[in-house]
Amino acid sequence: MAADGSKHNTEDYLRMYRQMVRIRAFEDNANQLYLSAKMPGLTHMYSGQEAVAVGICEALTDDDRITSTHRGHGHCVAKGADFKAMFCELLGKAEGYCRGKGGSMHIADQSHGNLGANAIVGGSMGIATGAALTAKLQKTGHVAVCFFGDGATAQGLWYEVMNMAALWKLPVIYACENNGYSEYTKTEEIAAGSLTARAEAFGIEAHSVDGQDVLAVNELAQKLVARARKGEGPFFIELKTYRYHGHHVGDINRDYYRSKDEEAAWKTTRDPITNFGKWLEGQGIVTADELVEINNEIKADAEAAVAYAEAAAYPPGEEVDAHVFAGVDHALTYIDGAAK
Repeated sequence: MAADGSKHNTEDYLRMYRQMVRIRAFEDNANQLYLSAKMPGLTHMYSGQEAVAVGICEALTDDDRITSTHRGHGHCVAKGADFKAMFCELLGKAEGYCRGKGGSMHIADQSHGNLGANAIVGGSMGIATGAALTAKLQKTGHVAVCFFGDGATAQGLWYEVMNMAALWKLPVIYACENNGYSEYTKTEEIAAGSLTARAEAFGIEAHSVDGQDVLAVNELAQKLVARARKGEGPFFIELKTYRYHGHHVGDINRDYYRSKDEEAAWKTTRDPITNFGKWLEGQGIVTADELVEINNEIKADAEAAVAYAEAAAYPPGEEVDAHVFAGVDHALTYIDGAAK
């Protein structure tokens, strides 16, 4: 279904496909920037999980809010972010979404309702819940979606905010991307019992869906978003998915916690982009040649955005303490002033 609740048309399907390809293209280039030592710090690849971000964000409007994770590029792209501004942010350039000061794990795009990625595991749970409370109090009809990984279900904050959201019937959807691993440990080794049962213990309606199937994700998201707007939230979704890369770009030799055969199996049989492309072909919506054309076009767009970002300017030196609201010097100045 489309964002207005109507059935999908050809344009909707192709947009979802393009958005997933855009995420993959962005991540491929981000990985190369790291490997070529052009990008400072580490980043966490979203490749393989594209159907989750696109399936959910296609059910939202720009005014709906999302919060993201340290593996947040996919959510940012799916919510409408621009390649150039994202690559500028990764490279510390002034034209980045946070003027180059946030980097990979702190991109925020307020214009599209993205309240930001968060390097703290589970750190955005309170932010998303607060955004939902704001929407309810102001009666805007907006919905908040909180993306987080299976590892974040071990954080106490999740249980605190679920309790509040359930009591106050907030329009928030907790979207758990269960990619099978909490850093280097299998999910079943760190999470006892059922994740959906944890939400249900608070009286929150919980669902589990194939996170590699963009249509299944979107169908569920459309229904829950519409119900959340009517005051029937909160909701919890466990999205079963898989990350193709390691925990971060430096996690290359992964044999000690998962096999190459396992990774290959997911890539060859469960890839969300390949499988959706085959479905589009089977429905007569697009031809194989047209899919190749779309992929090449987006690949070129991403490469052009990287070149743009590499040539872009860094923020001026005098801006080093701008937009910093808890700096030591500022805090000391305030304390000294208050003391006087």
